[in-house]
Amino acid sequence: MTTLYLAMEDSVLVVRDRGGWCSDPALRGRRCRAIAVDPARPERVFCGTADRGLWRSEDGGGSWAPAGEGIAHAHVSSVAVSAAERGADGAGVVYAGTEPSAVFRSEDGGASWRELGGLLDLPSADTWSFPPKPETHHARWVAPDPLVAGRLFVAIEAGALVRSEDGGRTWRDRTPDGPIDTHTLVVHPRVRDRLYSAAGDGWFESDDGGDTWRTPADGLRHDYLWSCAVDPEDPEQVVVSAAEGPYAAHSAADAESWLYRREAGSPWRPLHDGLPEPQGTTIGSLAADPVERGVVFAATNHGVFRSPDFGSSWRRLEVEWPARFRRQRVAGLAAAPDD
Repeated sequence: MTTLYLAMEDSVLVVRDRGGWCSDPALRGRRCRAIAVDPARPERVFCGTADRGLWRSEDGGGSWAPAGEGIAHAHVSSVAVSAAERGADGAGVVYAGTEPSAVFRSEDGGASWRELGGLLDLPSADTWSFPPKPETHHARWVAPDPLVAGRLFVAIEAGALVRSEDGGRTWRDRTPDGPIDTHTLVVHPRVRDRLYSAAGDGWFESDDGGDTWRTPADGLRHDYLWSCAVDPEDPEQVVVSAAEGPYAAHSAADAESWLYRREAGSPWRPLHDGLPEPQGTTIGSLAADPVERGVVFAATNHGVFRSPDFGSSWRRLEVEWPARFRRQRVAGLAAAPDD
């Protein structure tokens, strides 16, 4: 079975399959921005907030506490746990990104943290800027490579996708043909060097660990992309969420968004079966099921949707969905095995 963790604008929502789907709110009153699960210990969950730092749960979201010391900023904009690196307690090494842009690393399950230096020394750093707050920028996404220990990708919003091959001791700057405004980066869990970027400047893929990029966009009618999910068994099968721009993506009052699916040899196609109308729908957060093959989840202001055929058809989960959630966008979605 699978447990879903949703980072809402005012809480975390934990959705479990108990022979029927049920939901439990947690971290009420927190402005949640990012969510991640330790693949080595699925009961360990991390949530980054906009103003109260990083929080950790050791019991699958039942209870939460601040995650250790050493993160210098209250706005934690991204968090990820490595599947290829192990810390002192045998669990995954944890990375947290912040606003202003910085990346922190924990090797003891989030009890203590140290900043990874050198990020702001990259040549492109002087050009980084977040349009709604042009005086600053943030580490929007952190992605440890699940197959290569120490390889780490960090997406700066906005300005660069940078990478490290040694756990953040040294950094390589953005490439000329790479994404500038990555919102979600997926590293394929089984195909080495295969990367996927859903970005504000379009869709990008790499087959060589980010050295070069291509932009297969046939059929993709919207180029502001937010989230993506990739089939762990089939690297050519992808679902993305898209909108015309940031206001249509994130403002419930102006929302209009789509999901698209692509498979090998075919163009992108918009998805409709079982989904709400695009108008009035905030942009979706996506996650592939880590347990059941071919299953993908999407979460919007209309609820949580499950597809058994990796995007072709969808069904809304019958979970409690407070009226206030219909005025929000889902900032993050993580799926984990439920022991």
